[in-house]
Amino acid sequence: MNIALMAHDRKKELMVQFCIAYCGILANHSICATSTTGKLVSEATGLPITLYLPRSQGGYQQIGARIAYNELDVVLFFNDPTGDETEESVWEIARLFDQRNIPFATNVATAEVLIRGLKDGYLDWRNIVNPKNGNK
Repeated sequence: MNIALMAHDRKKELMVQFCIAYCGILANHSICATSTTGKLVSEATGLPITLYLPRSQGGYQQIGARIAYNELDVVLFFNDPTGDETEESVWEIARLFDQRNIPFATNVATAEVLIRGLKDGYLDWRNIVNPKNGNK
């Protein structure tokens, strides 16, 4: 399946730790991420990650385009509700997930449920919804 990773600045280290913990599951899927988050995760895990622009330079829009074309199956976006980053960008991209029925986690607890569900086959319905998405 195709998984996107994004994280606000104060949540990047949490994303790295999460991906280290679930590297074995993530390794079986295609991963993309905004630039800084992707680099940090790739360096820590050795996972191949397609990098998009940094969030502030259009990375959200690039991932949003993949969502609009129904090319993503799971999105992990560790949100910092107390941070300075704009909530508007979170809600704009969340609206796209809802339009395409793409599972979306904004925190580590929900991300863990999604990753475990991915491992156990509970998200295989995405292969029916989008059989052309290039799943591994």
